[in-house]
Amino acid sequence: MSFPNLRQSAIALAVSMLVTLAACGGGDDTPKTDTVQASTPDATMHFNRVSTFTICAQVGSSCESATPVNAEIVAASTDGMTLVYTSGLSKQIGFVDITDPAAPVGLGSLTLDGEPTSVAVVGAHALVAVNTSASFTAPTGKLVVVHIATRTKVAELDLGGQPDSVAVSKDGRYAAVVIENERDESVNGGAIPQLPAGRLAIVDLVGAPAAWTRRDVALTGLAALYGTDPEPEYVSINEDNVAVVTLQENNHLALVDLATGKVSGHFSAGSVTLTDVDLTDERPNLVQFNQTQADRLREPDGVTWVSKTRFATANEGDLNGGSRGFTIFNTDGSVAFDVGMDLEYRLARIGHTNDRRNDAKGNEPENVAFGRFGSTDYLFVASERSSVVAVYDMSQPTAPVYKQALPGALSPEGLVTIPSRGLMVSASEVDDRSLPARAALNLYRYQKAAAQYPTIQSADRADGKPIPWAALSGMVAAPSGNTVYAVDDSFFRANRIFTVDVGVTPAVIRSELRITDTNDVLKTFGATLPAAKDNQAFDQTDVTAMINADKTVNLDPEGISLASAGGFWIASEGAGSKTAYETGRNITSANLLLRVSATGVVQEVVALPDAVNALQARYGFEGVAESNGKLVVPIQRAWLGETMPRIAVYDLATKTWQFHFYPLDTATSPNGGWVGLSEITALGNNRFLVVERDNQNGPDARIKRLYRIDLTGVAAGGTLTKTLVRDLMPDLRATQGPVLEKIEGLAVLASGEVLFVTDNDGVNDSSGETQLVRLGKILN
Repeated sequence: MSFPNLRQSAIALAVSMLVTLAACGGGDDTPKTDTVQASTPDATMHFNRVSTFTICAQVGSSCESATPVNAEIVAASTDGMTLVYTSGLSKQIGFVDITDPAAPVGLGSLTLDGEPTSVAVVGAHALVAVNTSASFTAPTGKLVVVHIATRTKVAELDLGGQPDSVAVSKDGRYAAVVIENERDESVNGGAIPQLPAGRLAIVDLVGAPAAWTRRDVALTGLAALYGTDPEPEYVSINEDNVAVVTLQENNHLALVDLATGKVSGHFSAGSVTLTDVDLTDERPNLVQFNQTQADRLREPDGVTWVSKTRFATANEGDLNGGSRGFTIFNTDGSVAFDVGMDLEYRLARIGHTNDRRNDAKGNEPENVAFGRFGSTDYLFVASERSSVVAVYDMSQPTAPVYKQALPGALSPEGLVTIPSRGLMVSASEVDDRSLPARAALNLYRYQKAAAQYPTIQSADRADGKPIPWAALSGMVAAPSGNTVYAVDDSFFRANRIFTVDVGVTPAVIRSELRITDTNDVLKTFGATLPAAKDNQAFDQTDVTAMINADKTVNLDPEGISLASAGGFWIASEGAGSKTAYETGRNITSANLLLRVSATGVVQEVVALPDAVNALQARYGFEGVAESNGKLVVPIQRAWLGETMPRIAVYDLATKTWQFHFYPLDTATSPNGGWVGLSEITALGNNRFLVVERDNQNGPDARIKRLYRIDLTGVAAGGTLTKTLVRDLMPDLRATQGPVLEKIEGLAVLASGEVLFVTDNDGVNDSSGETQLVRLGKILN
């Protein structure tokens, strides 16, 4: 472990005392009294991401190590200048200097002899809950006390069980540690009871850390559900030193007076009936808000006090519950507010619906935090499966108002507010270089500015429910004005063409148009293909699978262009490869061009010549542009036996093909990978703008570029010359988040402004973040 930029302990202590005194007027994630000045909304202020600290930066050079390290729970030092986070994957806690929030500096890590599950701060120390269990049936754990300035362990306290959440009272008198003693999900399908039972440990923070003592509070016999086996999940402490504890599997909440160590109240978290909800995981995916789920248990996970008499819960769900939102409870157990489907719809509007979780718990709100910034109270809700932090204005304590959503890395869980510095931090726990997804701390600043995210959102349908969208994969501009058209890719069934208004910020998806085979044009095309499926060629069976009963189609639209004959051209990427190129990925669709009418009906289908189809690899059509009577289509990567990808040119008059070759840049990512083409747009006079990128994101990304090509005078089979127009890496870094992998849409407006959009992979093993980036008039 290393200790750069070490502050002098005396200075840190003095600063922390001043900040603590200032914070007493309100502003951290513990609530004020109910008699403080009322919160007032401020429409001029928003939270915006100012930096992302990738946890792997603490290991190796430039995150080139594949060693998994993550950040699950995060806390801030008393002065708000240092973050302490838990990395269960590496059995460490890490430290980050955020003196400059826009440029966090890693301070190294401390290795522990168990899995850290939570961390909180009191004075100069971090209190780390550490799971040392040898098995589920013999749980053990301890509270490790770490001096933050020196990153050294100063004391340990046995907890007698497996700890999860830890919280510290505002007066520094108590720590409350949830002893979960979690169940083994491989036993009886994870059914409970599975003893030993969990409980709450109260640590009296009297004297030096070595003198601290523990008292236990039993939580058995409280809940009607599985009362012998409470598995408490989260704890928060109010100003009266009352702890609220969530018993997630029990669907129950308990209030504990820390001074007496007694349960002062408890009640069921209750249930809700969700209406107009999507409960189905289709493959390919389809989001439809048209189902009902009655009496769904809330099963809360994270919890935070929002006043001395109310607290909010994140209703993630576990065994058979999860209400896809949050609830505000009064301490008598009555519900002051429940968000219902509002959060689920809000996430759909910004492209963050994780459809593959719709049959389970939807966006899965996992944690909540509270803070007063300026004169306004805010509630922050971390969605594990949609990978955003939703912000609600709490100026009306029993009627929160949605304010904005903040993009995070994959699966945010830990939240900490630092109002004294105008900061909020989320910790995103998933770290898997192969996805690719790297765990991170996301820093957001409260500032007098418009919200920077989302950059694109949808309007509502006529029924008042949002147009759900994700996986934008191609764009083209209208001949005039500020309209672009976009398509979604094979992640979704019943593919759509979106009409997007980019004349406003954020851009708005105004309408959706389903692509259909109403006139059986695609079906008739399929009839010309072989009848027998040989796993080597596209055949009738493959076409049949592309057409749904209602005549909508399941394509892989990777490009869209305006058609001179009216309507659009859609480039549908083929799936699968010839066995000689790649085994185990049989061909299930060919690369096709489809002309569709202005109402979305397929009018014409164009396939590649047989000799070219014989070379098919799964990296096929990636864009289409009509210009001068020709369709120009890039193939993403080189096919069987070739060293460069083709630029395919189809003459609309003669219905013949010609091919050129495109020289790709060499992959330079430390994670290897490949480089390919992913979009094209016409510039006129046989010139085209293309996107060339690698398949890497975050710290591994290296190549995201715009090139111009000119087909004039290039013979069939010739190699094109390319001219660099813009390196897009700085534009992607300017979002202050991880560099996103897939630039899939590109458009040039009539005004000359260039825009690109990223593909969020349908929020599947992805943070769901979509960036529509406006480059301005960059063309000569």
